[in-house]
Amino acid sequence: MQFELTEEFIEQIEQYIANNDGDALKGLLHDFHFADVAELLQELNHEEATYLVKLLDSEITSEALMELDDDFRERILDNLSPSEIADKLDEMDTDDAADIIAELDDHIQKQVIDHIEDEEHAADIVDLLRYDEDTAGGLMAKELVRVKETWTVAGCVREMRRQAENVTRVHSIYVTDKHGKLKGRLSLKDLLTAPERAHISDIYIPKVDYVNVHTEAEDVARIMQKYDLEAIPVVDDEGILVGRITIDDIVDFIKEEAEKDYQMAAGISQDVEADDSIFKLTRARLPWLLIGMLGGLGAASIITGFQSMMSTFPKIIIFVPLIQATAGNVGVQSSAIVVQGLANDTLKGNMVARLLKESLLALVNGIAIALVVLVISHFVFFTSYLESISIGIAIITVIILAALIGTFIPILLDKRGIDPAVATGPFITTSNDIFGILTYFLIAKLILGF
Repeated sequence: MQFELTEEFIEQIEQYIANNDGDALKGLLHDFHFADVAELLQELNHEEATYLVKLLDSEITSEALMELDDDFRERILDNLSPSEIADKLDEMDTDDAADIIAELDDHIQKQVIDHIEDEEHAADIVDLLRYDEDTAGGLMAKELVRVKETWTVAGCVREMRRQAENVTRVHSIYVTDKHGKLKGRLSLKDLLTAPERAHISDIYIPKVDYVNVHTEAEDVARIMQKYDLEAIPVVDDEGILVGRITIDDIVDFIKEEAEKDYQMAAGISQDVEADDSIFKLTRARLPWLLIGMLGGLGAASIITGFQSMMSTFPKIIIFVPLIQATAGNVGVQSSAIVVQGLANDTLKGNMVARLLKESLLALVNGIAIALVVLVISHFVFFTSYLESISIGIAIITVIILAALIGTFIPILLDKRGIDPAVATGPFITTSNDIFGILTYFLIAKLILGF
């Protein structure tokens, strides 16, 4: 059934909820995909959404819950009892269930886990909660298909049928020894064409990419991207196979990291949503705004120091906004390219070579812009030849300086273990404003002989 979220459809759902017509709602939403149900829930208030979550089958709503915004899901979970939450978790993969549990208060967590009927499922969830969320252990799921190298093909097929019942998607078949250590992977084609009495040890592929439970999530993403993997096994420090990470989990992680970096680059210091409280939004934005204010005050103090020169050459002040805007734009462009390269692990070469390349690029751009500004300043604003030349040379110098700052700062922060995304946006813009203004007036003072 094709889902179309119209105002009329939402009003119809709200009317059914108001009339407590559960049968009509079940019939209407019976064949809907969980993603469509999630989209519908987001359009309702949290009381109405909670009603639907309680009404519909856990098989659908458990998946839909994972598609919701974190804050909205939290509101719904607050209206569910521990046993109702446990029913949803029973239908989830262990990694998703662990994510849900982690969002709950500590005393609620224990109650929910105690209500999960499948004891093995509950134990797996508890085990996943031990790992940091930004590591392979925090991303992995326990559901996978594993076979032992000592099994025959016939025995392997029987065991795989049993295991596959609890696995949503079978991406790979992993081979372990009798102690559970990862040995390799098994090709489905080789399994189907091998004699029934053949042993897995004779047909499995020993080469397999894997990660440790403590591997950083960013490194996992790079490995899966580099080798174009749909799933990757996870082992502990002893090499025991403990789980797997699928591509959908990595995509979700990359999306979250991209959102954080975008907010940080825009000068928002915390992970916030548009509908968060004014206090939370203010707390996230104010620190960078204060830094920008200090940068503006710094630039103002620099201008104050050159008041006597400006009284002699008053038209110099006209180009201060141009200097600030150009320096900020060049710095943000350079830092954005570097940050992207660091994130994708595509930034090659040493720092000196990178700085030289950016300097050359800035020189070319600077000359082009300076020529345009020189003509405009002289024939439009009627500046003297010396003033026009000083403005043109200052433009070139400021662009080169801004490019170097925009390139150097993210690389330096990355080497120090700090997220280089903080270098873009307000940080680079503010620093380039100050250095750009100072450079502009010093060059003007030198050329004009003041």
